[in-house]
Amino acid sequence: MVNPASTGVYDFMNVSLGGRLQWVGLENAPKTTYLYVSAPAAKWRNPSMNRTYGTIRRGNKRVRHPRARYGSLVHAFGGSFVADQYGPFRQLKMMGTYALHLPLNRDFNLSFGTSLGLSNRSFIPENAQVLSVLTNTGVFDQTYDAYAANQGAQNTMELEGGLYFHGKGGFFGVSATQLTKDYVQFGNRDFNFDPSMHLFVTGGMEFQVKRDLTITPAFLVKYVRPAPVSFEIMSQFEFQERYWAAVSYRHKDAIVANLGMYVSNQFKLGYSFDLPITPIRNYSAGSHELVLTLMLGRSSGGASF
Repeated sequence: MVNPASTGVYDFMNVSLGGRLQWVGLENAPKTTYLYVSAPAAKWRNPSMNRTYGTIRRGNKRVRHPRARYGSLVHAFGGSFVADQYGPFRQLKMMGTYALHLPLNRDFNLSFGTSLGLSNRSFIPENAQVLSVLTNTGVFDQTYDAYAANQGAQNTMELEGGLYFHGKGGFFGVSATQLTKDYVQFGNRDFNFDPSMHLFVTGGMEFQVKRDLTITPAFLVKYVRPAPVSFEIMSQFEFQERYWAAVSYRHKDAIVANLGMYVSNQFKLGYSFDLPITPIRNYSAGSHELVLTLMLGRSSGGASF
């Protein structure tokens, strides 16, 4: 979802459905739903669901974390749908993605990816909070009424791009979204939406501590002008290549806990909880996110390439 160049890093079709409720307890707080699909070109022709009978039992080593694909040339395709609502605003976005993975050697790949699609942004008057309503004074707000009367849906072209380096033991990526801003838009009204380019930088290293324990420290840096640079650092602990737990610190925002497991070789489940460290914690019960993932056409061994 962050970098289109990472599309197709696994040798199977990845189908992820997620939902996020932010700042639970606040009225009209942000909420996001997303669906993401990606796969190498060959898996789009035959993304079969392998038989999984008998694989979900304690001590069964066949249920484990898949390894990324590298060391070979790969064309990959994907698509995503995102519904994002925050206060009186809603954005619906549909994107198609292509990525080209080039082998640098047997152990490392460098990939380039791009996503192209459409966004629909709209204003929801009934969710707006204005002073005359909050104070019950009934004061006529001429500025707001003029604004609401001229709002509708704005449709814009979306373009994203990214670069992704990955291989044995690590990854590094740079990506950008909303590259075309609102230069290409559809509609016959004037809008106050002003999409800006967002820049993301990600990276991480994997360390095998013990036979059944792997630790992956990683980071995420985000920037959109004129906001200050935002960053997040995390460490993920994976047990028996099947279960994981992670803790993150999002600078001046929240501490995040993440848990998950591979239920079978074709299905995994993840959950995260954000504990705010800003004054908003006095009014919110935190943020929750749940992600369900299907891995179609995956080999039972999950070996790397």
